[in-house]
Amino acid sequence: MADSLEEIRREVVVCARCPRLVQYRERIAREKKREFRAETYWGRPVPGFGDPAARLVAVGLAPAAHGSNRTGRVFTGDRSAAFLVRAFHTAGFASQPTSVRRGDGLRYTDLYLTAAVRCAPPDNRPRPEETSRCLPYLERELAALPETRAILALGGFAWDAVREAAARTYGVPRPERSFAHGVCVPIGPGRPMLWASYHPSPQNTNTGKLTPPMLVELLQRIRASYEPERSARRQS
Repeated sequence: MADSLEEIRREVVVCARCPRLVQYRERIAREKKREFRAETYWGRPVPGFGDPAARLVAVGLAPAAHGSNRTGRVFTGDRSAAFLVRAFHTAGFASQPTSVRRGDGLRYTDLYLTAAVRCAPPDNRPRPEETSRCLPYLERELAALPETRAILALGGFAWDAVREAAARTYGVPRPERSFAHGVCVPIGPGRPMLWASYHPSPQNTNTGKLTPPMLVELLQRIRASYEPERSARRQS
């Protein structure tokens, strides 16, 4: 039987498999950023968050040092989160356009948001062995989300991680396709479709490589790809 999302969450938040990442996340939580000096940082691995009945699973790279590593919720409290959640709200997946802190009222509908690596890595660069240790959490989440019809990889790092995790979770060959924004590939017969988007990092959003209309349009296309299925079920 698949683990429950709550079981996975409990294991994630106490994980200490990667000494380098443990040291870094805890150091950042002690030293803090000046503008957040008065806050208590989370400083632990960050679990996924969202709708257990989600048909769309979105996967990022890893927590930001002063974003999710501070707030304790995936894509919360930094500029990447602000961009991403605004797009989710516009596309109808989020209850509000902001993601500031845990307990701020944000709810996702038909969306589960998670990451390939659960601890903030130095320079946003997890090592291969760290990614390998963390990937089983993503595999278990996918197995615990039976309604999944689409998986959206946010950035090239997540694209590679999701292809690996999906192959193991669903028992299919790893999809062989290069990363590009808007790419869609089948994972296997009867399995979710895999989609790609540029990561909503400031280096992409500030330069116009990824714009709000681009991401919203992609989210709408993804939803349109599986909406007929639920409509047909309601009519049958």
